[in-house]
Amino acid sequence: MTARLREALRVTADGVPGYPVYERALATARRSRRRRTAAAAAALVLVVLAGVALPLAGTPAVDPATGARAALPDRIGLPPLGTRHASDRPALGPASVIFTGQAPRLQGWNEDGIVGVVGADADRYRIFSMGFEAPAGDQVLLSPDGRYVARPAGDPERPRVDVIDLSTGGTRRLPSRVADSVLTTPVGWSPGGARLVVRDTVPVAFDGATYRSVLSIVTLDGERWSQLASGAQEASFGSVVAFSADRLAYQYGRTVAVTDLDGRELSSFALPAESWLAGKGAWTPDGRLTLATRQPGSTEWSLRQVDARTGSGSGSGSGSGSLSLPAVSDVTAIRLLGWRPDGSALVVAYQPEPASPARFDQPLELDQRVAYGHVRSVRLLALTPGAAEPRTVTTAPEQVLAIDVADEVVRSGRVRDAEPPGGVGLRFWLWTGLIGVLVIGLAGYWSRGWRAERRERRRRFRPEPRRGG
Repeated sequence: MTARLREALRVTADGVPGYPVYERALATARRSRRRRTAAAAAALVLVVLAGVALPLAGTPAVDPATGARAALPDRIGLPPLGTRHASDRPALGPASVIFTGQAPRLQGWNEDGIVGVVGADADRYRIFSMGFEAPAGDQVLLSPDGRYVARPAGDPERPRVDVIDLSTGGTRRLPSRVADSVLTTPVGWSPGGARLVVRDTVPVAFDGATYRSVLSIVTLDGERWSQLASGAQEASFGSVVAFSADRLAYQYGRTVAVTDLDGRELSSFALPAESWLAGKGAWTPDGRLTLATRQPGSTEWSLRQVDARTGSGSGSGSGSGSLSLPAVSDVTAIRLLGWRPDGSALVVAYQPEPASPARFDQPLELDQRVAYGHVRSVRLLALTPGAAEPRTVTTAPEQVLAIDVADEVVRSGRVRDAEPPGGVGLRFWLWTGLIGVLVIGLAGYWSRGWRAERRERRRRFRPEPRRGG
């Protein structure tokens, strides 16, 4: 080869672009690793979804009749970390109790206003999140048979009541039919569970500084919406609501109104000082109404019966309507849930918060007496005729501040020995297992890619053997 030819070949070779073998090999390895990682993650997600979807498809809805042996637990506990939600399968079925409060497990880091749900015949716990503070028995209500939970949706743009079916996990929506409403809240169930009384909050002033309340009866299918009454929000329309088989009693301000189920007012009467309509169980079997009364200058509360038409029998002295039931002392208030077969009254007793600045032996509105900041815990008490003192039926941990019980559970009178679940729930293990599988899978594929990259680096820089001369 002549020197001229060698020079021509060198010039030609210099003009040809070089191929970055090492860089291209690294890029190919990284691209392959990313593809393998994405495929593995997709496969894991599909496996998890299949594992969840297949049991759901094959799990029948719980028969409401499984709550036939419903009983009140003698104690409730806090929901374990990772407790399943009310919408999870298999469905819970009817419940005996719901409860709310400010205990740590009722105020999760990403779930505010958690409602605890206890199964009707066993200590099976579920939860659902409100997203805001909504006390059980006041704004979140358990239906008489324990199958449904009614709650406000909390959406000012589309105010409605959501009804959760615990036997299927589904939710039914009841949009408000009150013009300009910004909040719709359930305040009472009819005895058969076919109707709800709801309260709408409607702005009056242009800037929303004042509001009025509108009470309505709505059928559970949402087809019929009948207005009961309306008035200034300060009157607290529907602060307490009680249904009988054919009548409805509700309190507004210092007045109790009695209507038929179509909303036609039958009577009304003024309440004595320091007395309130006793609660959702205020109707007695003989058609009278029950008032909860605080003794002046004390924290002692008692129940009295009055005529539903005139309110007579609410005074003091002979024939005043006083019952032979024990009084409840050292509480902020009591709320009557209903009547048991032995004639005893089941009440919620609100234990005072020692650090509260309020004086509970002085006049104070009922909504303030049961406000979360004024309550340490709640208990369920049986007030038995002729008994010397109340009997504790159900206890709750501190900072469980509100509770509601299914009417059928109250009427059955059954109480069971409870063993609230401890440890952690199924959702905790599900997420822990899923995250663990993903981490192990990703670590394995990253390790394979790293080893391939190291082998390529060694090959690239391996010295070539010398050739014999």
